[in-house]
Amino acid sequence: MPLSPAARADLLLLLVTLIAAAGWIFSKQALQDFPPLLFIGIRFLLAGVLLMIPAFRDLRMLVQQKTLIPVMRLGLLMTCALLCWILGLKHGSHLGEGAFITSLGVVLVPLMAWLVYRERAQLSTWFSLPVAIFGLMLLSLEGGISLAAGQLWFLSAALLFSVHFVLVSRMALAVPALILTAVQLLMVGFGGILVSAFVEVWPGSVSHAALGWLFASAFIATSLRFAVQTYAQSLAPASHVALIMTLEPVWAALLAAIIYDEEMSVLQLGGCSLIFTAMLVSRWRWVKPLFYAVRYRTLRSQR
Repeated sequence: MPLSPAARADLLLLLVTLIAAAGWIFSKQALQDFPPLLFIGIRFLLAGVLLMIPAFRDLRMLVQQKTLIPVMRLGLLMTCALLCWILGLKHGSHLGEGAFITSLGVVLVPLMAWLVYRERAQLSTWFSLPVAIFGLMLLSLEGGISLAAGQLWFLSAALLFSVHFVLVSRMALAVPALILTAVQLLMVGFGGILVSAFVEVWPGSVSHAALGWLFASAFIATSLRFAVQTYAQSLAPASHVALIMTLEPVWAALLAAIIYDEEMSVLQLGGCSLIFTAMLVSRWRWVKPLFYAVRYRTLRSQR
C-alpha cells in the first residue's frame, strides 16, 4: 500500500532531523584536523557549488530582478551565524547542550519577526520566552553563574539564525528556494575561507578520515539535507514540519551520548528540557491541531 503524501513527508522530515543531528557529529570529527573557520568555509563552498548546478538557470533572474545583492546580504548574515556556531562547536565542552542552545533560535523567530517587521507575535511566544530563558539559566549554572565560551558562541548563533530565518522567509516569497539556498551557501563558503585566511593557521596536511568527515558534512549534512527538506516541505502542512524539526537537538544529544559518552547533569537535563518545552510552546498554533487530533483518535479508540 503506497504511503500518503503526508506520511512520506513525516518520514522524510524525520530523516532530515537525523541527518542534521549527524551533521553535528561529522563537524565535531572534522574539527580534529581542520581549523573551524576553514572547515565551515570549505564545507559550505562544496555544498553551494553542488546546489548551484541545478539552480544556475535562475541566477540570471536574480540579476534581472536586482535581488542578487539582497540575497548575498542574507548570505553574509548566514555566514556570521555559522561562524559563531562552528566556534561554539570548537570551544564547547558538551555537544548535546550546544544543540539545545542553538535551537533557541526557533523560540526567538516570532520575537524577531515582531522586532523587524512588526508582525504580531502570538501569545505562545510570550509564554515560551521565559521558559527558554529559565532553561538557559539552568545551563549557565553548571559552570558557575556565567555562560562558558562555547555556550556564548552557540547563543550568538541562535540569535543570528532567528534573524536570518525571518529575513529569508520574506525573501523566499520572491526568489526560488534552490537558488536562494545555493547563493547563501556560496557566500558562507567564501566568507569562511576569507576570514580563516586572516585569523587561522592552515594545516600543512589533513588525514583521510578528516577529509571523509568534511565531505560527509558538505554533501550529506548540507546538500542532501536541504534537498530532502525542501521536497518534504512541499508535501506537508507547516504543523508537521514545525513539530518534527524540533527533534534535531534531541537526536544530536542522543548521538553525542552514544558516540562521545556524554552525560548530562541534573541541571543540564533540566535546562535542555525547558528549552525543548519552549520550542513546543512557541509553535503551539501548529502543534495544537495535531495534539487535539491525536487526543480525539485516542478517545475514539477507547470507546
